[in-house]
Amino acid sequence: MEKFLEIVESVNSAINNAVWGLPGLILLIGTGILLTFGTKFFQVRHIAHWWKMTIASVFKKGSQTTKSSDKKTISQFQALCAALAATIGTGNIAGVAAAIVTGGPGAVFWMWVAAFFGMMTNFSENVLGIYYRSRNKNGEWSGGPMHYLKHGLGERYGIKWLKPVSKVLAVLFSCFAILASFGIGNMAQVNKIVLNIDAAFFTNMEPIMIPGTEINLIHLCLGIAILIVASLIILGGIKRIAKFAEVVVPFMAMIYVVGAVIVMAMNIGSIGAMFVSIFKYAFRPAAFLGGGLGVLISKTMTQGFKRGVFSNEAGLGSSVIVHSSSNVKEPVRQGMWGIFEVFFDTFVVCTMTAIVVLSTGFIDLETGTPASGIVGDTLVSQAFGKHFGVVGTWFVAIAMLFFAFTTVLGWSQYGSKAVEYLFGQKGVKVYKVIFVAMIVSGAIMEGGLVWDLSDTFNGLMMIPNLIGVLALLPLVLKITKNYADRKILKKDVAPILSNYPEIQSEMEQKLDEE
Repeated sequence: MEKFLEIVESVNSAINNAVWGLPGLILLIGTGILLTFGTKFFQVRHIAHWWKMTIASVFKKGSQTTKSSDKKTISQFQALCAALAATIGTGNIAGVAAAIVTGGPGAVFWMWVAAFFGMMTNFSENVLGIYYRSRNKNGEWSGGPMHYLKHGLGERYGIKWLKPVSKVLAVLFSCFAILASFGIGNMAQVNKIVLNIDAAFFTNMEPIMIPGTEINLIHLCLGIAILIVASLIILGGIKRIAKFAEVVVPFMAMIYVVGAVIVMAMNIGSIGAMFVSIFKYAFRPAAFLGGGLGVLISKTMTQGFKRGVFSNEAGLGSSVIVHSSSNVKEPVRQGMWGIFEVFFDTFVVCTMTAIVVLSTGFIDLETGTPASGIVGDTLVSQAFGKHFGVVGTWFVAIAMLFFAFTTVLGWSQYGSKAVEYLFGQKGVKVYKVIFVAMIVSGAIMEGGLVWDLSDTFNGLMMIPNLIGVLALLPLVLKITKNYADRKILKKDVAPILSNYPEIQSEMEQKLDEE
């Protein structure tokens, strides 16, 4: 068994280095840059508009953003919350801290860069997801990269050889999404929940091992408890997941941000030096890294980009799967929710984590060097504990619980839709049973290899998805220009809403009724 695991680790390491190496990062960031320039910096130029049409609309009286009269769909805000449920996870806490410990303070800058361009990647994914979505046998919306790969890349250009290639890419994306859902979307998250709760609440207890095994009884009990709660929500489908996310996600995110702001206020004197270190070490390696520009590229930039994508998922094509279930009529409207999703996940939540990590003295801001014995997994907990004692440690453990648990819920929907694409509705029922059963495995296993494999599957999802987004860039620009002409410049032009005439007609009728 050990020999087999060694082979798996070796193969995974080779694939991971290829996927997340320079070519993969160029593909990821390059796509965002092309989309940003192609849309003439939509995320900046129309910031007032997309802000008004997204989060600001939630607080507008009588807004349809938070409501859905169709029992088969979810509201735009619920779609956002369900997507944020999957994206705001351990990457926002442990992932950011790990990036700083591994790549220095400058990794935060490259995380911001990835998010800035990732806004338009996520925007484009959502635009394509809504444009190419269709209804399944149950009347529910089904969309995602597998759909715009097959029906967009495969059919739009009328090139014969593209059809089989696009189908293969769609199948590959679906397979990688299913594997990632078991890893990063399930076992890795549960493993992190259990380890953090154990460290926070049972640190003074001797581990209780089940006789004849290496299974920690506390870990097993926690895993069973998570399984029961998750089953009640996941087996209820997207409507139940969305309703849960709508309540929990805003609450958990705001509480965490408030806690981080309090820590920032307690260390206000070091804020200036903290931001200086972020920008200084973005363009030169921190002292502990050594080397020159090559090290900067391989460590600081890579850590920032990788952890940024790991957190906000822009470029993976995953969140568009749940965004496609929205009751929205305009592809660009849901695209703008994608911009806000990346903005909130990275520029708000991840930045708050970075401030907590860098302002509490565990990283030497002069040299960018972490203090002796500091590791990314526990750094945020140590930072809160420094100011609030054991209560701070509890706070981070509970925050990690909510962040990671909602990630499990969101990824269950991603995997369900990927299975539905490959095997139909019957396959989804089997998948959900397997998915919730694997929660216990995540609770009792060693997490290292799971995280490494999950990282690889995330990267593998990115490749077919970005091929589809790049190939359909002209369509994204056309749909975006059409929306801007109608809604911003007030021109009288026909809307572009769907690839399918019957859905186009249905959405046009609904727009006329508004």
